[in-house]
Amino acid sequence: MADRIPLVLLPGLLNDAALWRHQTDTLGDVADIIIPDLARFDDLGAAARTLLSELPDTFALAGLSMGGYVAQEIMRHAPERVVRLALLDTTARADTREQGERRRDYVALARQGDFKGVTDRLLPSLIHPRSLQNPDLVETLKTMTERVGRDAFIRQQTLIMNRPDSRRDLGSIHCPTLVLCGRQDALTPPELHAEMAAGIRRAALVVIEDSGHLAPLEQPHAVSAVLRYWLVAPIS
Repeated sequence: MADRIPLVLLPGLLNDAALWRHQTDTLGDVADIIIPDLARFDDLGAAARTLLSELPDTFALAGLSMGGYVAQEIMRHAPERVVRLALLDTTARADTREQGERRRDYVALARQGDFKGVTDRLLPSLIHPRSLQNPDLVETLKTMTERVGRDAFIRQQTLIMNRPDSRRDLGSIHCPTLVLCGRQDALTPPELHAEMAAGIRRAALVVIEDSGHLAPLEQPHAVSAVLRYWLVAPIS
């Protein structure tokens, strides 16, 4: 279809294209989907500059968690190229001291060779309790993180730890923006998304029920439906 919009989907930490499988399968009639490899980056600015050199002149942009941090950096570099923005299960805030220390501990363990991807111990912080009872989802998540691997994990954590507080930049976002999260997102809870939506002039906040931090995997039909509306709604 000639009127399909390029749609760039940015995965989160230790995520790859499998995070967006349902969206890839169901939104192809309205979007030409591009899922960049974020496993190669350890610097936010370099990630934005490299992606902008590879992407179409204009595009819709959606990022989850770490992908949301990269999306916000792209908006700082080239807002005129983004016609629609979606920030999913993410935040505009920098890490707290405690969060930074936790990340550094994870990186230290990974450098020592103690890397197991997402373990059963970490799953409750990522997904809704009901999702823990879905063996296919759990297997998809574990396999994905193992596939991305230790070296990418270290690079990505470095990128995340060095990101700026982006709250002051929200007011400079002028394109139609979707802010979406799972109701039970324990890592970036709904109040952080309400904060982002309040700071963006043309933002709509959507909270997905019965979902944790990985809404596109946990509630794929709901997320795809919201993204479809976001993509096709007229720009006023």
